Amino acid sequence: MADSADNTRTLLLQIQAGDAAAQGKLFQLVYDQLRGIADALFRQQPANHTLQPTALVNEAYLRLAGRDREWEGRSHFVDVAAKSMRCVLIDHARKRNASKRGGQQERVAVTDSVVLVPQVDVDVLQLEEAMLELEKLNARKSRVVELRFYGGMTMQEIASLLEISPKTVEADWYFARAWLRDYMDRADRGPTDVG
Repeated sequence: MADSADNTRTLLLQIQAGDAAAQGKLFQLVYDQLRGIADALFRQQPANHTLQPTALVNEAYLRLAGRDREWEGRSHFVDVAAKSMRCVLIDHARKRNASKRGGQQERVAVTDSVVLVPQVDVDVLQLEEAMLELEKLNARKSRVVELRFYGGMTMQEIASLLEISPKTVEADWYFARAWLRDYMDRADRGPTDVG
């Protein structure tokens, strides 16, 4: 793992220096990690889902490769990749739902490896709405979910990136999962009568 992190850092520095070939090497190096994240997001996907893990990874990487930015290391790259994958999923779900003219929302199976609720289908757009609400409440907790869910990062990696303790990351993760689950359950039930 340390060797892979060193290689990533070296490639990121080469990309910053203008080495175009380094981008392809970086893609090969991080592809398995990004593909693993995408596979987890799509495990037990509905049969009518049109976006595949490979397409998600490729689209996310194309968005990353087109950016002119200074990478601060592997964690920073994975952080930006997580945001990119999140955007690709949201864009795809919005386009698909628009083409259905208000049809049923597209759902992606969320499994244990990215645990919000083990092995449950989550509406991508509903999750995005909940994430935006959580971000208003507590931006750091929302970032922890994004890094864990879309980035597949470990608690230790998130702690290092956000410069907080692993215990704080765990507390944020457990709070955020419960809060998101409650928010989405309330959204599924719809407005309730008060009286």
